[in-house]
Amino acid sequence: MRIITWNCNGAFRKKFEQLSFLDADIYVIQECENPSESNDLHYKEWCKNYIWIGENKNKGLGIFAKPEIILQNLPWSNKYHDHSVKYFLPCRVNNDFDLVGVWTHQNNSPNFGYIGQLWKYLQINKTNMNRTIIIGDFNSNSIWDQWDIWWNHSDVVKELKEIGIESFYHKMSNEDQGKETIHTLYLQRKFIRPYHIDYIFGPSNFQEKIKMFEIGKFDDWISLSDHMPIICEFNELSK
Repeated sequence: MRIITWNCNGAFRKKFEQLSFLDADIYVIQECENPSESNDLHYKEWCKNYIWIGENKNKGLGIFAKPEIILQNLPWSNKYHDHSVKYFLPCRVNNDFDLVGVWTHQNNSPNFGYIGQLWKYLQINKTNMNRTIIIGDFNSNSIWDQWDIWWNHSDVVKELKEIGIESFYHKMSNEDQGKETIHTLYLQRKFIRPYHIDYIFGPSNFQEKIKMFEIGKFDDWISLSDHMPIICEFNELSK
């Protein structure tokens, strides 16, 4: 099974064909249009098997799959003390494993923006996370950790590790968080402003099944988005 995450930087209806050449079984796409409200018939045809969330029909979070893949939306909570967190899209895949699509936001929160949103989501749903892949644009890296808060990037990574979920990139590259040599974002599409803010986290027994892990190259993708796609292929993920 091949899974891809990509922040398409909007207008996915004009870009999905380029991504389709990678032939994934599942695509987790940030900043994509809601297919049900799109007027692009070709895009709607491609998006026959999907789930999507968002407040703006032109920029939401979608999970798209091949027709034979079963996506079951999971009723996990997105409320932390009556405040909604965004965006997190949990689903069960083929009744084999769970996948949480991620596109963190500032969410008008002065203290819990971006990685703070993921920290809150973990507090609500951590007990659900068994055989779970957490994948997407976290908008975060440990280089931005603040020493006086307990929900920074390193704290979230630590909490995930405590339940057996770790970053595939860091496990396979043996690089530390914040010391990445391959980047997923080029701010303002400039090669001299690279960051690593997109991730695929999962259980260690999933890592053992990885056949291929790759981050897209700048020259291949920068004309389409400031983010690079992450491609992860597994030999199998069935129970």
